[in-house]
Amino acid sequence: MASTPLSLSPPRGMRDFYPEAMRVRNAVFDAWRGAAARFGFEEYDACVVENLELLQRKAGEEIVDQIYAFRDKSGRNLALRPEMTPTLARLVAARRQALALPLKWHCIAQCFRYERATRGRKREHYQWNLDILGEPSVAAENEIVGAAVCALDALGLERSAYRVHVSSRALVGELLDRLEVPPAHHPAVFLALDKLGKLEEPKIRALLSDAGLDASAIARVFELLNVASLDDAEALLGRRTPAAARLAALFEDAEPAGYQEVLTFDIRVVRGLAYYTGIVFEGFDTARDFRAIFGGGRYDNLLADVGGTSLTGVGLGFGDVVIAELLAARGRMPAAAAERDTAVGFMDVAQRRAALRLAARLRAEGRSVDLALAPEKARSFFARAGKQGFREAVYLGPDDLRNGTARIKDLRNRTERPLALD
Repeated sequence: MASTPLSLSPPRGMRDFYPEAMRVRNAVFDAWRGAAARFGFEEYDACVVENLELLQRKAGEEIVDQIYAFRDKSGRNLALRPEMTPTLARLVAARRQALALPLKWHCIAQCFRYERATRGRKREHYQWNLDILGEPSVAAENEIVGAAVCALDALGLERSAYRVHVSSRALVGELLDRLEVPPAHHPAVFLALDKLGKLEEPKIRALLSDAGLDASAIARVFELLNVASLDDAEALLGRRTPAAARLAALFEDAEPAGYQEVLTFDIRVVRGLAYYTGIVFEGFDTARDFRAIFGGGRYDNLLADVGGTSLTGVGLGFGDVVIAELLAARGRMPAAAAERDTAVGFMDVAQRRAALRLAARLRAEGRSVDLALAPEKARSFFARAGKQGFREAVYLGPDDLRNGTARIKDLRNRTERPLALD
């Protein structure tokens, strides 16, 4: 019986990165790391396999159905990490007394979720995580959002192309109290609001009804959608509450921080994860053609959830999938202008040692050099160097060795200049 042909595609929802895709990924990573460095964040990393119990404490028992969970050969319950926040909590709790606060940490983590792969969502992705721990003031939110804007600037995305939508779960809770929606129903309301725009209104109402809200309470929940500004929220509340004051402070800080024009109030932003407690934010392209570019917010029970002492924090997750799709759609792919420095080739084995010396010298000068691995004809060498994106190319023949001088060709403008071989 003939065997089934082996599939050459990656597993569903996973990705391969050929060199051209790696150039895009590296450009995104460089922008992330550059922004983190400018804002004073220290980089960390951790194992990609996490203890399942830690994830269950953070997200509940149902998380097992949404992730890659397994039992190892020793019977331990483990999982591929679906996000970095629980791992961060574990790392900080393990060395809490030795760490000076506030912490400003960042990482680029590969994360895995077993869910339906759609546009902008894969079963694995890389995510830039920024976290500030131990700073209770809104200055932490300001630094986090500012760093994300800095990264988008570095990627060449014009500021008119996106907006950072900001709200506060604490403020929404105050508004629900004012609208006489019982606190016991607030978590269900948060989950329903997070699905606005993803589900049709009748399905949102059905979710709220299934959570125990009656028709009158559901109608009051939808009154929240009429709150179009922070002024509207304060008018409904009848005063400037602590949650409203924190939001106002963030908008005030955004002006001297230089990103005020991209910040907008949006009562619909609540974030789906239950551990958020205060200001929350999500970045979207202006046309809303894509999923969220990034999202995050304040969580005030980070260490308590994993058995440590309570510690306030603000975090952001910025994935590589949506930003790559958005940059491609706007013709801003960072790999489009990718070039390599110098290609060195030779006609015959008699020139190989000279080619080795020349490549070593150019590399010592700091250039990236691709050295031909075998002799080849000049036409083939220059065609390959041009196709592979080299800026310059040097081809050695017998005459070059006799003269002690080669010609280095600029492949962009077809000019040449002499290059001593000694």
